[in-house]
Amino acid sequence: MKRITGLFAALSVLSATLLSLPFLVPHSGFLALIGFIPLLFMDRIADELKVRRLWPWHYMTFVLWNTATTFWVCNATVGGGIFAILANSLQMSLVFGLFRLSKKKMSGTLPYIFLAAAWIAWERWYLTDAQISWPWLVLGNSFATSIKTIQWYEWTGTIGGSLWVWATNLGLYGILESIRSGSWRTRFNPLARAVSIISCFLVITVPIIISHAIFARYEETADGLETVILQPNLDPYDKFQALDREEQDSILIRQIEPYLSARDASAASPLLVLAPETFTGGLVTGSLGLGESMITFNSLLKGNDGVNLLFGATTNTVIPSPARPTPCARQLRDNLWLESHNSAIITDGRGRNGIYHKSKLVVGVEMTPYPAVFRPLDDMLGGVMGRDVGQKERSTLVCEAFGQDGRTTRKIPLGCAICYESVYGEFCTGYVKAGAQALAVITNDAWWGNTPGYRQHLSYSSLRAIETRRDIARCANTGISAFINQKGEITTRTSWWERETLEGTVNLNAEETFFVRHGDITGRLCSFIFILLLLSLTVKFIIREPHR
Repeated sequence: MKRITGLFAALSVLSATLLSLPFLVPHSGFLALIGFIPLLFMDRIADELKVRRLWPWHYMTFVLWNTATTFWVCNATVGGGIFAILANSLQMSLVFGLFRLSKKKMSGTLPYIFLAAAWIAWERWYLTDAQISWPWLVLGNSFATSIKTIQWYEWTGTIGGSLWVWATNLGLYGILESIRSGSWRTRFNPLARAVSIISCFLVITVPIIISHAIFARYEETADGLETVILQPNLDPYDKFQALDREEQDSILIRQIEPYLSARDASAASPLLVLAPETFTGGLVTGSLGLGESMITFNSLLKGNDGVNLLFGATTNTVIPSPARPTPCARQLRDNLWLESHNSAIITDGRGRNGIYHKSKLVVGVEMTPYPAVFRPLDDMLGGVMGRDVGQKERSTLVCEAFGQDGRTTRKIPLGCAICYESVYGEFCTGYVKAGAQALAVITNDAWWGNTPGYRQHLSYSSLRAIETRRDIARCANTGISAFINQKGEITTRTSWWERETLEGTVNLNAEETFFVRHGDITGRLCSFIFILLLLSLTVKFIIREPHR
């Protein structure tokens, strides 16, 4: 018994390590291609030894994986971090438990197809419909720093990487298990063995070869947008206590002024100046121009035609209504309600304003999930959950340039993902479908401290660049801000926890990738297969087999 316990512990730790390293060590995504093999061997050995209670072992594997890669969430909220680790691990374990259950009624390779389809269906549900979602460890994210191997994400999106991970793991496991059990020689003739090895080799290498060919041949257009990224480096934990609004605005102004003084006021080309998420607050959506920060920024930009400032802000919408207008509205007084938003705003010296509200909100901190269920409970607790309201559809923010006659000479639509939104691949294609020719990401990653969290978040922007073939200007409050090209390469970046500015050009693109046009076909197909197999499994459990 001790030997079995030691073996299972070793296999659990090994699998968790192989799955974790791609999220922690740059360019180690290839380890995900073998990460599940120890866990699959553990499952097979448990069947042979008739070990009934395997779930603590595979649950421990997933807890170790989640802890090693996302422990930093606890720096922002200890309770939320522990919940995210344990709950996400539990869902992974339930998927694996379904796989073990399926083997009671399915044979051969079918349970393993069921496992891969179930896992990918679960990932897709996280990325699309779930209000309580934590898609940080989607398997396709393992290659976020190995961009030369995943240029084909422009066709499949990140879920295509998840399918690649499962196909490779299952193929290699099948060969290794056949060798271990002896069936490699007794049941497979030389031709079958050769076909198995060659097929597995092709599954691993063909995507890499195709990707390197795409990477070598891909060229961006020369049409670009001059961009300045401002990293003010404000501590998120005390910026609203230690600094008042005027002091925060003055920091940004001092960063902008050198670029305004060096710029020709009659320049025909636009300039985008990017500031981070939630830089300011107290703005009301119906009268943005009356906000104190807006007055300050518009005064600064006045006379600098073509300079567009895009920044993050907390905003509010006041709604007169006798009844609650939306589930997350808070009551100000009788017949008056307030909706809060995490917004991106673009403005210029002519008083033109555009606004976009963050839609993918952080559970608990920014949003109350399934408000019909949780809002009454939150009311009983005194309203501790966030109740931000996002917009239903993605929209663009327009960067404009003007001629000497005052007329608009150019309009450049931009998509702006706010923080957590940049983790959702198919979601971000909505900006491109709305007309975005480039993407911005504004964020505030310092809640997690100097941990792998902000580096992982940065790397996920490279995935969005590949999927959409859009340049990305990423502005983070305390780092890391960066320019990312359409191949996912980080071309310029700031340091962590430094006040810096970056100058660069964001190349524009009006074409749509296959993934943008058609969405996550891989995830939809795997979800369909999972549903069919689940229905088949359910029927087999309901209908008893006749006695022989």
